[in-house]
Amino acid sequence: MHKALKWTLMGLGSVILVLGAVLAYVAATFDPNDYKSAIIQAVKEKTGRTLELKGDIGLSLFPSLGMKLGPTSLSERNSAQAFAGLESAFVSVKVMPLLAKDLIVDAVELKGLRATIVRDKAGKLNVDDLVGPQKTPEDKAGAPVKIDIARVEIADADVTFADQAGGTRYRLSKLDLKTGRLANGVTTPVDLSAVIASEKDKAELDTKLKAKLTFDLERQLYKLDGLDCSVKGRYGDISGLNATAKGNVEARLGSGEYVANPLEVAVSGKRPGGDVNVKLDAPRLTLTQDKVEDGKTVLEAQLSELGAKLTAKITVGSVQGAYTALSAGPLDADIEMKSDGRTVKARLGGALTGNLETKRFELPNLALAAKVSDPKLPKGSFDADIKGAVRVDLAKESAGLDFTGKLEESSVSGKVAVTKFSPLAVTFDLNADQLDVDRLMGKAPGGKSADAKTGKGAGSDDRIDLSALKTVNAAGSVRIGKLTAMNLKSSQFRADMKVAGGRLDVSPVSAQLYQGTLNGSLSAQAANQPVFTVKQSLAGVAVGPLLRDAANIDTLDGKGTINLDLTTQGATVDALKKALNGNAAIHLADGSLKGIDIAGTIRSARDKIRELRGEQVKPADKTQKTDFSELKATFNVKNGVARNNDLSMKSPLLRVSGAGDIDIGHDRMNYVLKATLVGTTKGQGGKDAADLGGLTVPVKLTGPINSPQYAIDFAGMVTDVAKQRVQDELLKRLPGQAPGKPAPADGKASGNVKDTIKDQLKGILGR
Repeated sequence: MHKALKWTLMGLGSVILVLGAVLAYVAATFDPNDYKSAIIQAVKEKTGRTLELKGDIGLSLFPSLGMKLGPTSLSERNSAQAFAGLESAFVSVKVMPLLAKDLIVDAVELKGLRATIVRDKAGKLNVDDLVGPQKTPEDKAGAPVKIDIARVEIADADVTFADQAGGTRYRLSKLDLKTGRLANGVTTPVDLSAVIASEKDKAELDTKLKAKLTFDLERQLYKLDGLDCSVKGRYGDISGLNATAKGNVEARLGSGEYVANPLEVAVSGKRPGGDVNVKLDAPRLTLTQDKVEDGKTVLEAQLSELGAKLTAKITVGSVQGAYTALSAGPLDADIEMKSDGRTVKARLGGALTGNLETKRFELPNLALAAKVSDPKLPKGSFDADIKGAVRVDLAKESAGLDFTGKLEESSVSGKVAVTKFSPLAVTFDLNADQLDVDRLMGKAPGGKSADAKTGKGAGSDDRIDLSALKTVNAAGSVRIGKLTAMNLKSSQFRADMKVAGGRLDVSPVSAQLYQGTLNGSLSAQAANQPVFTVKQSLAGVAVGPLLRDAANIDTLDGKGTINLDLTTQGATVDALKKALNGNAAIHLADGSLKGIDIAGTIRSARDKIRELRGEQVKPADKTQKTDFSELKATFNVKNGVARNNDLSMKSPLLRVSGAGDIDIGHDRMNYVLKATLVGTTKGQGGKDAADLGGLTVPVKLTGPINSPQYAIDFAGMVTDVAKQRVQDELLKRLPGQAPGKPAPADGKASGNVKDTIKDQLKGILGR
């Protein structure tokens, strides 16, 4: 036995000596640089890529198999374009464990790594040929090779990832990484720093992370103890960003379990005109299959922007239960918003129940109490008290809200359902017994905030942004018993709405208003220059109160029908007015044209003809009016200018025609009314007008639409009177007429001959 052991040891020693001698000889005589061209050619044939080895290749054989490379680069497949490169690299592997199929790496050192990873529109990566095809479950059945790396050092790396399908590009520059031993179940220190940049997100973040890492790849378990992470830079419109996260975090991705003990997150930064401050404090959060537990968790946030400020504090008292049945509460949220002198204070309360496995959650007794304070409000403030229930199913990307409550003096109720989170898809059914939108917005009844000098309404130059329509798909209806909006009053309001593809359609929209009814449709299309379409029919409507409430115009009274078919586009209210196109028609009965008494003007014309020459301009006097039994007109609207040439207004005393332009875009009008006295002896005011029968008076309306000036064209009227007198004198001299005696009123004396001559005289005289 002793001799056998002796000879065995001697034999083993001899083998080691021989092996050592062989390795020494190989190390002394073998130069890997002699095989550079063969290596480059092999890479070219196998991958279609060009490998460049500019420096010498260093090689060590025992006790570790190591290789050192100088400047090295690798091209894209079948292309001269660079894929990756590095300044130097060193990798060493222990030799003896390889005999047991264990890969134990002494060290991995990379310096100056440069690489660009691209995913094309078909979803393929430019590294797929290097990684090789994915293994099937059968391929993975064999015993796995154990990976054990003593340390990793990466210095000054620069890696870019470009996703051509998503249009995103991310870059990690100045990447430095140092670790201890990396192996399953081994805790190792990790020190990472990098600059993360994204053009699409307008981000440049200087990131630093220190922690003790423990992982198990087979169980998909990852732990970061003593996590200390900081991020500084800019993201989107946030500059001076400073974010920190501290605590201990564990994630079991295979089972979806998480533990944080504790976790503190703080974020601060600056936005245009304001600041951002967010803080999360979670002392202990455990989400496992057997246990769900958390202490008091507090989230605080402060956001400010251009005179507006939001402050919120959300507190969850505790979380208890199991993974499949948890409860969190009480849930309290205090929110305060300030903007333009208005303050909104809201308190939200309830309790959360849920199932983390199915990802379903409920707030069955949600309560919202809010108070809005604003000096512009009639009472200085109003209250809202809403109660409801919320349901969320994250797996199905759906959510729902049922609510009832009071909004000031209005009783409101409704249902809102989210059928998809991204892109957002919503259905809704909203109801209110009454709603005064102007009152809630702080607008005084009938108030118009317009500039006294320009006449423009407040906010007329504010940009209209409908970009939110591009991210939402929605459909639903709104019903309101009594509605006041933009100073218009209506009842039995109903609108069916649909949002899709950046377009809002409201069809049909109906209401009862101003003694009549409204029916039609509205639409809006999101774009750089938003497009709006209005198709409305108002029947039996009292136009006077409607115009006064809608546009502060008090120039017309009457009851009848208004039809509108208009389109416009623009990014401001002023631009919309100037781009208005389409058609409109009006047909009224038993009304009046305010600001001018045409009949009274004609009755006094006889006395003024002898005294006046030219025109006399007067402002409209709204105490005067011209009554009519019927008024009809159609308008062709082009580029904000409404043109009309067929106005017809009738009354027992007058016949009025009209033509001209109403420039809606510039709030001006240039319009001519032609009024003719008909054959009656008494008119408005009761003065005798027998000697003015058939006289036509041109009246020019100019100036602002809501307060025009009128000018009576007396020169034109005198010419018309003179033409009438010439015609009468010529007709008196027709055969059968006695000198100095006018033609009989019935016209029978001259018969058809007289009528023919009269018509010819009108043509000659321009009447």
